[in-house]
Amino acid sequence: MKRLRQRLEALGARLIWALFGLLPLDAASATGGWLGRTLGPWLRATRVARRNLRAAFPDKTEAEIESIIHDMWDNLGRVAGEFPHLKTIASERVELIGTQYIDLLRDDGQPGIFISGHVGNWELNGAVAAVYGLPLHLVYRAANNPWVEDLYRKGRADAADALIQKGPEGARQALMVLKNGGHLGMLVDQKMNDGIPIPFFGRDAMTAPAQAAFATKFKCPLVPARVERLKGAHFRLTVYPPLDFPHTGDPHDDNRLLLIRINALLEQWIRERPAQWLWLHRRWPD
Repeated sequence: MKRLRQRLEALGARLIWALFGLLPLDAASATGGWLGRTLGPWLRATRVARRNLRAAFPDKTEAEIESIIHDMWDNLGRVAGEFPHLKTIASERVELIGTQYIDLLRDDGQPGIFISGHVGNWELNGAVAAVYGLPLHLVYRAANNPWVEDLYRKGRADAADALIQKGPEGARQALMVLKNGGHLGMLVDQKMNDGIPIPFFGRDAMTAPAQAAFATKFKCPLVPARVERLKGAHFRLTVYPPLDFPHTGDPHDDNRLLLIRINALLEQWIRERPAQWLWLHRRWPD
């Protein structure tokens, strides 16, 4: 029964993918946004988003919370609609700020790590880096449905030098990439159950330590990047200077302080454009 359900889910995903691929970019983005804001608020995951938003923004009214949820679903629907068009968006629709830091990662002769969160259209991080000659090994969480996973990998093919699934084997692959002088792309804003409790919106959130551990181990640049949706399928990608490393003399304290800095930066981005973040997952303990 599970396999049948997964195959039906994958069939639906492929049909939607085909539709978005046939539509022109702006029409695909707009259609995805309409589907997202029409159907999304009725899904169970919206309860999680509502709870997260109330805790993160206790001073906001219920009307403000619902407005963020509406716009969040619009953004997520657009991300889906834009998925078959990433290469076009990356080369034609992105205002890039901080190109010198992409050049730094590409030309400094050492490994590096490109970090971001699920903000704006996060899939553009790897696609834009590729346009500027910086192929990334993207570290990502595999889809639960293996047939949908095949579709995801196809969609990301133009945005990555290779794809690395999160997990013990993925960690080994990521270490080898850095050891060989390569570059990782990591989304670092989601919960990791066996991670480290790090403050995020005033509460401890279990945070994956890998990005800090990798950077301190290899003494390589850790470069944040933020995607903002400006209007429709137009974006700004801001690449920031490499983060400064703490030097306490204790590697564990250094990693923790670095994670605190990363979470604080992510929180700043999200507070500025709350509707462009993925509020749907259980980021904090209940």
